[in-house]
Amino acid sequence: MSKYSLTPDELAQQLRALGAWAPVAVIVLMILHSFVPFPAEILAICAGAVFGTVMGSVLIWIGAMLGALAAFGLSRKLGQRVILGWLAPAQAQRLNDWTQDRGALALLISRFIPVIAFNLINYAAGLTRVRLWTFVWTTGLGIVPFTVMLAYLGAQMKELSWPMLLIVSAVGVILVCGLHHWAKLRRWI
Repeated sequence: MSKYSLTPDELAQQLRALGAWAPVAVIVLMILHSFVPFPAEILAICAGAVFGTVMGSVLIWIGAMLGALAAFGLSRKLGQRVILGWLAPAQAQRLNDWTQDRGALALLISRFIPVIAFNLINYAAGLTRVRLWTFVWTTGLGIVPFTVMLAYLGAQMKELSWPMLLIVSAVGVILVCGLHHWAKLRRWI
C-alpha cells in the first residue's frame, strides 16, 4: 500500500490523533470532497468508528451539506447562464418547466441512489432553476439514510460478524437496485 492511501482503521487512528480538532477535520474533509473526488464513504465509516453513530452522522451531514451548498452556489454563479445560453429558448423553457414540476422529487430520489454521484447532483442542480430551499431540503433529507447507515457500520464494524456484514451489504445493494429501477420506471433517470 502506498504511503498516501490509508485503510479505514488507519484513517480512524489519524482522526483520533487530532483530538479536539477531529470533528473539524471531518467537516472540512467533507467540504473538500465536493471539489476533490475521494471516497467519502470511507470517511463516513471512520467518523462512525471514532465518534459513534449519532455524532459521526451529524459531522458527516454538516460537512456534506456545506460542501453541497458550495458546489451548488459555484455551479449556479458560474455555469447557469452558460448552459441556458447553449439551449434554444424552447429547450430552456422545457428545462425550467421540468425543474418546477419535478425538480424537488427528482432531486430527492437521486439522493437515495448512491450510484449517482453526490457531487454531480450538486453541480447539476446549480445549473437548473431549482430553488435554493428545494435544493437544501432535498439534499438534507436525502443524504440522511446513507450517512447514518455508513456511520453505524463504522461504529459497529468491529462487533458485526461477517454474516451480518454480508446481510447489511445485500440489503443495501437490493435497496439501491430497487430505487434505481423505480426511478427508471418513473423516467427520472
